[in-house]
Amino acid sequence: NFTGTLSDFHHLYEENNDWLFGHFSYVSQTEKEKEKTHDGFDNIFFFQPQAVLILKKNILTIETINHSPEDVFHAILQQENISLKINNDQKINIRANIEKEEYISIIQQLRKNIHRGDCYEINFCIQFFAENYSLDPLETFKNLLAVSPNPFSCLYKNEHNFLICASPERFLQKEGKQIISQPIKGTARRDLQNKRNDALQKKLLSESRKEQSENVMAVDLARNDLSRFCEEGSVQVSELFGIYSFPQVYQMISTVEGIVPVNINLADIIDAAFPMASMTGAPKKKVMELIRQYEKTNRGIFSGTVGYITPKKNFDFNVVIRSIVYNAKTKSLSFPVGGGITWLSEPEKEYEECVLKASAIMKILGYRLPYLIL
Repeated sequence: NFTGTLSDFHHLYEENNDWLFGHFSYVSQTEKEKEKTHDGFDNIFFFQPQAVLILKKNILTIETINHSPEDVFHAILQQENISLKINNDQKINIRANIEKEEYISIIQQLRKNIHRGDCYEINFCIQFFAENYSLDPLETFKNLLAVSPNPFSCLYKNEHNFLICASPERFLQKEGKQIISQPIKGTARRDLQNKRNDALQKKLLSESRKEQSENVMAVDLARNDLSRFCEEGSVQVSELFGIYSFPQVYQMISTVEGIVPVNINLADIIDAAFPMASMTGAPKKKVMELIRQYEKTNRGIFSGTVGYITPKKNFDFNVVIRSIVYNAKTKSLSFPVGGGITWLSEPEKEYEECVLKASAIMKILGYRLPYLIL
C-alpha cells in the first residue's frame, strides 16, 4: 500500500512494473496536506492488487501474484453471496448542508462574481448527508448500478471508508502515447414514459446555449491542462457537444486528446491537470478559491479520481461524482452533487439539477425529500 505526497508517488510510478489501483482526493492538490481528508480517505492512496480480473466481451482474464489463476477462478465459483445483516426497519433522515434558499442566494452571489469578471464558470456543490445509518456497501453498489448503470462506476474501500460510485465521466485515459479527457457539462432529465418528450429533451440539451457555454469552458480548460504536458501542437478536440444517453439523464460530453512524450510520469500529469476542468471552472485558480469560500465542506474524495495503472504504464481514471461516501465506523454517509454555474444560470433550475443528480441515490436509499418531487 502507498500513501504520501505527489512527489513520493512520482517514484512509485517510475519504479512499479505491476498493476496499481487507487485514488487522488480533490484535497490532495488544493490544500497540499498529507493528512486524511474530512471523509476519512487518504489524500493519495494506491495499492498493488493480489488478483486482477479483466472481463472483455465475455472473456475473463485473471492475473495473480501469489495464487494460480485457476485457484482464484474456482474460489470465485465457490464464493457465497456475502452481505451484512442490516436492520431493514432503519429510518434514514437525509439533510442538505446548504438548504434551497441559501443555495439560491449563493448562486446569485456567484453570478455577481461572474458579472464583475472574477470568473467565467464555476462548479458549485452541495452535500446531502445522513448520520447513524448502517448500509451494506456491496448491496448498495449493486442497487445503485441497477438504477444508474454507468461506465466509470466503482466500489472502493480504504480502511473503513467506502466509495460507492456510479460515475458517467472519464477524467483521463492513456493508451500508448495517446491521452484523452472527456469532460461532462450539460444535463437533461429523461422521460422514458414519453418517447416524444424524451427526444425533445435530448434536442433541447443539444441546442442549449447555456449548456454549450458550460461545456466549451470545460473543454478549453482541458485543452490548456493537456497542453502543459503533451507534445506541442498535438492537443485537439475530437468531439464537441456530443449527446450521450444514460438511464436517468442525457449528458453533453466532449473529448479532448493529445500525444504524451515518451516516459511521461503520471505525477506530472496530475500536477498539470488535476483537479479536472469539469469539477472546477475557469479560470481554475480563482474558482478553486471561490469553491473554498462558498462550499460548506472540503470535497475530499468527491470530485477526486479513482482508477488504475497497468504494468505498461497505461491508465484510466474517472471523475468521482454520483457517489455515496460511507464511513462504516461512524455509520455516516454523504453524497455531494453540483453543477456548472455561468452568467446564464437560473438559480432555481440549478437547484433542480442538483436534486435530479441526487435522485438515483435517494431512490436506492428509499428516501424522498419532503419538499421536492423526484
